Amino acid sequence: MLEVSQYLELYLWKHFSVASSLSHLMSIVTMVNEKFKERVPAWEAFKKSPEKFPEFFQSVLKLTLNPGALSFESQTLLLIFLIHIFNSLEVDMIREQAQKLVSIHIWTNLKSGRLNEILKRTPKMKKFMLAIKKQDARLSEEDLRITQFERNFFYKLLKECFCKTLGTVKEKLAGDSDKVHYCERVLELLIDLQAQLPTRRFLNTLLDDMHLVVTCRRSLLCKRSKLFTQLLDMLEFYTGFEINDLTGEPMTSKEMTNTHYKRIRDLQKAAFRDFNEELLKFALSNVSAVDTKSSLRKHLAGLSHDKLALLATSLNLLPHVANSEEKGTSEDNAKNHYSKEFIMDLMVFRFERRVSQLEAINEMPLYPTEQMIWDENLVPGDYYSGQGCLALPKLNLQFLTLHDYLLRNFHLFRLESTYEIRQDVEETVYRMKPWQSETGDTLFAGWARMALPIEGFNVVEVAKPRLGENHPARVRADITILLSPRYNIRHEWESLRKHDVAFLISVNPSNTSSIRYNYKEPFIPQVGLTYVRGCEIEGMLDADGRVIEEGPDPRPELKGNRRTYRVWLDPNQYKQDMTANEEGEQDVYDSFNIIMRRKPKENNFKAVLETIRDLMNTECVVPGWLQDILLGYGDPGSAHYSRMDQQLLTLDWNDTFMDEEHLCQSFPGKEVQLVDAEGSRLPPYKLTMPADPEETTLVARCHTVANRGPYDYSVPKRSSIRFTSTQIEAIRAGTNHGLTMVVGPPGTGKTDVAVQIISNLYHNFPEQRTLIVTHSNQALNQLFEKIMALDIDERHLLRMGHGEEGLETDKDFSRYGRVNYVLAQRLELLEEVARLQASLGVEGDVSYTCETAAHFFLYQVLSRWERYSALLDNCTLDYISQDFPFHTFFENAPQPLFKGKSKEEDLEIAMGCFQHIKRIFAQLDEFRAFELLRSGADRARYLLIKEAKIIAMTCTHAALKRHDLVAARFQYDNILMEESAQILEIETFIPLLLQNPEDGHNRLKRWIMIGDHHQLPPVIKNMAFQKYSNMEQSLFTRLVRLGVPTVDLDAQGRARSSIANLYRWRYKRLGDLEHVNQMDQYKTANAGFRFDYQLIDVQDFNGVGESAPNPYFYQNLAEAEYCVATFMYMRLLGYPAEKITILTTYNGQKHLLRDVVAQRCANNPLIGQPSKITTVDRFQGQQNDYILLSLVRTKTVGHLRDVRRLVVAMSRARLGLYVFGRVSLFQNCVELTPTFSQLTERPLKLHLLPTEVYPTQRPLEHVPAKGEAMVVTDMQAMTFFVYDMYNSQVQLMSESQAAMPEPPSSNNEEKKDEIIKEDSTKITKDIEYEILDETVAKETRQEETKPEKSPA
Repeated sequence: MLEVSQYLELYLWKHFSVASSLSHLMSIVTMVNEKFKERVPAWEAFKKSPEKFPEFFQSVLKLTLNPGALSFESQTLLLIFLIHIFNSLEVDMIREQAQKLVSIHIWTNLKSGRLNEILKRTPKMKKFMLAIKKQDARLSEEDLRITQFERNFFYKLLKECFCKTLGTVKEKLAGDSDKVHYCERVLELLIDLQAQLPTRRFLNTLLDDMHLVVTCRRSLLCKRSKLFTQLLDMLEFYTGFEINDLTGEPMTSKEMTNTHYKRIRDLQKAAFRDFNEELLKFALSNVSAVDTKSSLRKHLAGLSHDKLALLATSLNLLPHVANSEEKGTSEDNAKNHYSKEFIMDLMVFRFERRVSQLEAINEMPLYPTEQMIWDENLVPGDYYSGQGCLALPKLNLQFLTLHDYLLRNFHLFRLESTYEIRQDVEETVYRMKPWQSETGDTLFAGWARMALPIEGFNVVEVAKPRLGENHPARVRADITILLSPRYNIRHEWESLRKHDVAFLISVNPSNTSSIRYNYKEPFIPQVGLTYVRGCEIEGMLDADGRVIEEGPDPRPELKGNRRTYRVWLDPNQYKQDMTANEEGEQDVYDSFNIIMRRKPKENNFKAVLETIRDLMNTECVVPGWLQDILLGYGDPGSAHYSRMDQQLLTLDWNDTFMDEEHLCQSFPGKEVQLVDAEGSRLPPYKLTMPADPEETTLVARCHTVANRGPYDYSVPKRSSIRFTSTQIEAIRAGTNHGLTMVVGPPGTGKTDVAVQIISNLYHNFPEQRTLIVTHSNQALNQLFEKIMALDIDERHLLRMGHGEEGLETDKDFSRYGRVNYVLAQRLELLEEVARLQASLGVEGDVSYTCETAAHFFLYQVLSRWERYSALLDNCTLDYISQDFPFHTFFENAPQPLFKGKSKEEDLEIAMGCFQHIKRIFAQLDEFRAFELLRSGADRARYLLIKEAKIIAMTCTHAALKRHDLVAARFQYDNILMEESAQILEIETFIPLLLQNPEDGHNRLKRWIMIGDHHQLPPVIKNMAFQKYSNMEQSLFTRLVRLGVPTVDLDAQGRARSSIANLYRWRYKRLGDLEHVNQMDQYKTANAGFRFDYQLIDVQDFNGVGESAPNPYFYQNLAEAEYCVATFMYMRLLGYPAEKITILTTYNGQKHLLRDVVAQRCANNPLIGQPSKITTVDRFQGQQNDYILLSLVRTKTVGHLRDVRRLVVAMSRARLGLYVFGRVSLFQNCVELTPTFSQLTERPLKLHLLPTEVYPTQRPLEHVPAKGEAMVVTDMQAMTFFVYDMYNSQVQLMSESQAAMPEPPSSNNEEKKDEIIKEDSTKITKDIEYEILDETVAKETRQEETKPEKSPA
């Protein structure tokens, strides 16, 4: 309620001052936290009065260090606020204040010995510390107090607040839950600080000096709280991260080893110097003999408490006795303050050898096990509220190194996949209904399409480890199952392909009969699940026990329903399981009794994880101009084309401009100097941009495209798009070197810009290769279809992956489809060669192969042309035509071949004809390799790495096939990404590295990203990963947040201007293209409606508004009936069904709408079904003329509060938008105000004009008076009106049919009459129109027994 009423914006921040009360301050903190939890902008109110923020921030910091004034619950709220602060460093006013807390000034809190050691090692830091002292001397007393408070903040927070609280936590945590939450949030804050270089640079040294990790590790809370321990593991990981904190450079394994050896040597020297008797053997041993935990404890255990403390002190790990009063402590010496056990743990933590982070990743199983799958701290359930802390990595603005970048994405992608796997396992096992028989065997009372009981399981091979590894090289097993007698299900199981992933499950239920499971209760105890392991299919075995290989040959027919599959097990997991078995644990591989498969589209996680792990094991060579930007450091604009070393000032813009006027309009503020050397001022143009940005003159040169031949198809295709000046800037940026980011609001021609960039690159740099990556197959197909419409030779196009069947063309652009095209094209060209041979009267079989054709061209064709062309300079007009050597060959061209009007024209025709012939042989020369390569695989590989110039794939395909592409030596120079804001961060990054570096450098020259971060982000099904880990943040959005320059397209051509106003406010500038105000369809009103858009208020029906049969499965019966009735009304007026789409914001409502349509009108030939009934999220990237939108919610705004979803919802309609919802709820939401304030300016009851028919001639600006319109009071009135309207139309049809005179009788006419009568009977049958009650609505969704995977 407070959030909806804009409590923060209108009252709290507006009236804040230094004198504000504690309650006022805490209210602001709470409201900001709530905004972050709801994923809505939190700092907008603060930006309006930024001058008050420093005082507010100081007040928050003081309150944080005053634990006695607040409860632990309130202290935790302050910590959450600080976490949000340090995750919002892109905001200037926040960054300015937050950086003071983590600057080099905090080193004044280090122990003097440790500080002197660091300053001696880094003289540059010593200068900084001296400068700080001089600066302090010049400060006033008040400024010095504030400065000292800021530099001591984290030291005091950890020492006086956190450590003291940690020490008071009791062994039983039940009564200390608030303290536990407080401690967990402190660790979360520290992890966030350690995970960003600007905040960790100096803080990491302070944490190490305070021995915070050791202190936490020894606490009771670490022994009792699993979450606290997991958070501490993350903090320890980042504390020892392989990076130089001061320089920011990643440290290699060799550098980390050298650092470790230096520490051990220092310890051995101190031991030899001061404790020669006790530690002589230790001091003289080699490093590998003493740097393990057990060895260190063994050697140091012989020292007394005093001597151990003295040893630690000499290494600057503990304060010196002479300085024991520093930092406010009162100990007499290190011994009295630190126990021997603490010092021992500290020494071990400091000097033990740690496993390399990369080694740990390589030893990690890729498949999740039951321990991970049901660990709520790692994989939270469906109902994460945003309140708790989780042991998950976060995707913030910055990353430490590329290894850190890949590692965080690796973990999150793995956990997100684990969440989906958990849902599948739970659903499958529930359906199987396991129970225990009297003999103790596990039986199954149910069945599942995606799972079968295992009849036999045998491990058949455990290969020896490879050199340097400690796990088996390969583990294979045979699984025997009994297939279902149903053909379709049996076929699905038999269709399992090589590398498909399956899961092996062990259940040992305690129930002795089939029971009804409760989804609200814990899953594992109900079904007795014990183990889950993943495996990868190698193949099905034939009758002889051999794997059936995949290929063109048909599979052998196997008798019966029993099948055996050979699978690969995870070697890392197998080693861990066998080690546990040796220690007395149960043998996992003797217990499996269920095998579960998954849908192929959801089952590619292992391949993606392997790709990420491969990247971590290889040298990731990102272009130098891009690496800092990817990590979030340096100048965000450094990769802009204007800042690149190699600026391309002169480019051929091909068919980008329509005419000279268009050229001049495309560069506002610039003077276009047209160099008209040949007397033509028509395009195409070559433009030379000024090297100096201040220069206002650019030079344009007209040039003529060479004649390509006399045939109609020889004329080059041209673009018909009249690009705006902003689109031209995007095309210019994309054609130049560097990073180009194009923000494309709905309907602004993002795809047209992308296609023109591709075309310009193709013509300007024919030797370069361009990779196109999109999020969806649909977007890729749309892009490909537009590319095919331009002047690009289709032999250079290649579409990889599945989905090309969606292309609206008969041509196959897949790898093997292109190979077949090349082979067919080769035969056609050789036939042309044979025809040319015959026309020249040459003997022999020169058209047998590409090689013989090449000889024919060199010795017969080229020689004739050279003799002919040698006389062209001084020839007569008649000579050009009469002596042309290829007249006979071009007899099939439009005649006459030569016009005979001018010498220049005929010369051009002759040159064009020879160019046509020359191009035939040039293509045959390219196709020659396909004659030499015999297998389809070799030909496809050659096509990929040599022939294709424009290669298109989805981001998922790029992630899955990276290993194969790199192995094939795939190379490319440019990447263009469409839908960039919808692609996961890691799936955006992987396409950059689909090729091996050349001489240690990445050959990538251009990266064009096109998207809209104001629309919906990537789909993340788990709410915790979405909210807590920020996994939904795309790389495109992160770069925008970092301040990377963007080209914002500023003119839309999709929707009426009035409809565009509903979302126009979200963008910097968004106008309309000319055709929006000129075309008839935009100037004409919507037939039957008074307005082109309207918000219709829908009240409860029978006292019920929204309902949720299952969590997040929201439905609203009144809105569903209203939407369907409106659709039926439109169809009765004559609107085509394919031009109408019904959208909603929840899956539950989508299913209800489909049910209502199915019952009301789906089978009625007069009405039918709309084009689509789907959710707003699913419809992103699509559009239709008329949209009916159901908002569903009546209690809370729900996820429509995310403005990105609102923008998508409002921008799908071109001509008409009718929104059904609870007006009182949505109009009070501050984030939605700019849109709903416009919607509520019009009447909130539906205004109809039922006398009109589609299409109407009424102009859009003519809005009938209110009295002329029919006002629909509510849903019931609409349904009854449509019912009466339908019956009236049917009656009129019947009467008009009866009044028709009977034509002369004939057999055919009698048949027609019978058909008409049958159709009339069908139409005139009364339609049942009773309003569904709530019970029926729930019954229609009985199969939806589980919560949705995501709310939308």
